[in-house]
Amino acid sequence: MSVQEEAVNKSSSVEAPEHILDPGLCLTLRPMRYPVFYDMFRDGIKNTWTVEEIDFQTDLVDLRQRLTPSEVHLIKRLVAFFATGDSIVSNNLVLNLYKHVNSPEARLYLSRQLFEEAVHVQFYLTLLDNYIPDPDERAGAFAAVENIPSIAKKADFCMKWMDSIQKLDQLETKEQRRQFLLNLICFAACIEGLFFFAAFAYVYFFRSRGLLHGLAGGTNWVFRDESCHLEFAYEVIKVVRAQEPDLWDAELVEQIKEMLREAVDAEAQFAEDLLSGGVAGLSLREMRQYLGYVADARLSRLGIEPVFKTQNPFAFMELQDVQELTNFFERRVSAYQVAVEGEVSFHHEDF
Repeated sequence: MSVQEEAVNKSSSVEAPEHILDPGLCLTLRPMRYPVFYDMFRDGIKNTWTVEEIDFQTDLVDLRQRLTPSEVHLIKRLVAFFATGDSIVSNNLVLNLYKHVNSPEARLYLSRQLFEEAVHVQFYLTLLDNYIPDPDERAGAFAAVENIPSIAKKADFCMKWMDSIQKLDQLETKEQRRQFLLNLICFAACIEGLFFFAAFAYVYFFRSRGLLHGLAGGTNWVFRDESCHLEFAYEVIKVVRAQEPDLWDAELVEQIKEMLREAVDAEAQFAEDLLSGGVAGLSLREMRQYLGYVADARLSRLGIEPVFKTQNPFAFMELQDVQELTNFFERRVSAYQVAVEGEVSFHHEDF
């Protein structure tokens, strides 16, 4: 037997590992130990959409004729962040999560999620190509992490909390598994659960005014995907906590609170940039209040008491009718299916 074959045999197992974070590469789908992840994978397939379905033509008219220069600045910054943010998410999926979540069912879902993130990147690529016709300005937007300070701050936050397991091939120790949990919680609660949901608020603010229907239409699909991604991440966290409860102690809880505070600060700085020219109907004070509200919702989902204790200041986030959005805190992921028709309203707990 070659050294390579021996390594494969050691990393693979006929039997499922005792814990989902145990090192190795379990290949056994029968008997299925985590069917919930397989169900999420199947539901994700039902949620397939393509960028070609979205019509951006009215958006271009809005940008040229109906939006103020300050509002155009907000939109261009926002789309630049979207393109950067989904690339960060995709890298973390491949380099960290897929490597350490030792469940073939979960890896099926992560494969599906990676496809969805690629579609999101294509969506934002298409937005940038349409919204920013000047090649030099567009190149600057694609390099946002390097030349837009408010986006660089958010990227630095991501690297601080997620890069600690970048060089770990296996999660051998309790401390390494705690690092993984922090990575996953940053990924779910802060990046997808706060940064992206803050961005959605700007999009739906414009939609509530009858503007940028292409951006809003694509965001509806992205929202559905991100809701499913959050459900998956929280389910992994739930499994880890059940299997290794000693990982979840007072120190970890304080680290999570610190992480959310830093995430809110980073997103608030981004809001200062977006709203720097003044946008009627949106204030920095309200945006910070909204960020605290969303952050507390993420903490609550983890069983942690609220830190910010604020209310949702944006009525348009509760009243705006949006195609196919559901309450991802209360509805099962199986509710997300392409075949479902009609519209639903936001629940205030969503945001």
